[in-house]
Amino acid sequence: MGLPRLSLKRCFLYVFCLTGMLLVLMNVRQKEIWHAMRSDPIQVQSLRVLGDTTKSQMKHDWPLKTKKSTIRIMQTIRETIKRKDVINELNSTGTTILSENSIDSLAPSIRPWYMKGGTRRPHPAAKSRRTGRRLARLWPEEDTYDDRVTNQLMFLPPDYNRTEEHRFKKIMVPHGMGEAKVGSDIFVQHRCPVNTCTIVRDNPNEADLILFKDYVTYVGRRPRNQVWMLYFLECPYHTQSVKNALINWTATYRRDSDIVAPYERWQYYDSSIKQISQTFNYAANKTKKVAWFVSNCHPRNQRMHYAKELSKYIQVDIYGACGTLRCPRSQSQTCFDMLDEDYKFYLAFENSNCKDYITEKFFVNGLGHNVLPIVMGAHPSDYARSAPYRSYIHVDEFASPKELATYLHRLDHDDELYNSYFRWKGTGEFINTFFWCRVCAMLHDDRPAKFYKDVNEWWRGEGVCTTSSWREHESSKKARLRNT
Repeated sequence: MGLPRLSLKRCFLYVFCLTGMLLVLMNVRQKEIWHAMRSDPIQVQSLRVLGDTTKSQMKHDWPLKTKKSTIRIMQTIRETIKRKDVINELNSTGTTILSENSIDSLAPSIRPWYMKGGTRRPHPAAKSRRTGRRLARLWPEEDTYDDRVTNQLMFLPPDYNRTEEHRFKKIMVPHGMGEAKVGSDIFVQHRCPVNTCTIVRDNPNEADLILFKDYVTYVGRRPRNQVWMLYFLECPYHTQSVKNALINWTATYRRDSDIVAPYERWQYYDSSIKQISQTFNYAANKTKKVAWFVSNCHPRNQRMHYAKELSKYIQVDIYGACGTLRCPRSQSQTCFDMLDEDYKFYLAFENSNCKDYITEKFFVNGLGHNVLPIVMGAHPSDYARSAPYRSYIHVDEFASPKELATYLHRLDHDDELYNSYFRWKGTGEFINTFFWCRVCAMLHDDRPAKFYKDVNEWWRGEGVCTTSSWREHESSKKARLRNT
């Protein structure tokens, strides 16, 4: 029997079917690679950077370097697929938030300049093709959730060229701020990306910005386009009234300030990895429960009453003027060594319950040591945005001190659960926020003038602070709304 005769129509049909099968297989493979890449946003960024850096070379060397670039991209994809399982294993211990701004913890040298070992410097900010405005989110109205600290640290105006001469912006400091020496040394020493600023202490009419620390002094008629900035680090209960002050910018610990000046600022190495396994047992050989170092016995938030009520159900050792135990400040290192070695919990209680008010009591005394902080001060949501994930316990998570004590006893008897509160260690660092660098950079931003209608109301208005717990404050607020 002879072979079937191949017609032109039949050959076309065979080729068409074969081509279709190949396209389906290629599409499936492409989706597998894409999904592998999407699971790790760091590598997506790496590919984008790679594409940008090779684009100009390919224009001149096409097609000679195309093959090499393709090989490099495929190698990156293969490494991404290998890392996928590792990252998934790390993420299984906590929630993840994927971000375009992830920082690769495996390569410290490519971290931003403000992190330890970081060398990456900012590029001029991109502009919108439609409006011509820069795309960086720098001010509260541009990003109400974030504190924008890192955005400001990495901001370089679109038209800022460091090789050209720029008129130095003058920042006048009429009082306080001893570290702000006259001249531009502070901007050079900090290696500010935008460093064409200088500090002055006189001639206010010539200043581009006047920084008022703690209170506003009269400095004469405000020149057109001059910026007045209010700088507060203490909470509203411990600062002066600023009624009728015509303020353009604010610089405080609050996240809705124009230039946020936090007591400490946590930064993850990779925002998709918030917990990692720990080999150290933070509960080992600790025989005491709760410690507290405190000297202000009459605060605004009833913290003393809460601590005494808590002590009815669990051991609470109070050191200082408000307690029966002593550990002098002159021997602070010895005191904190004792805290690390003997205690499982530390009361990081602020002296006021105010919005975003989180001080060194939490960051230094608490997170700076191998002890689990129990916090009171800012709203629970403020701690969630400012602190490493699962690094503390907020008192408002519990209906009463007795209920909190019950949970602390549970942690005391369960080393694995207790140690789960330390998995944040090694996932990031507390960064230098370089306040003066950011002030200088913001002065170079082409932004319309802004005024606070009532800065005193913004600073100490309703809901900013409460003398009760936030739990009670919100309950009474809901009750008032129901009755209206």
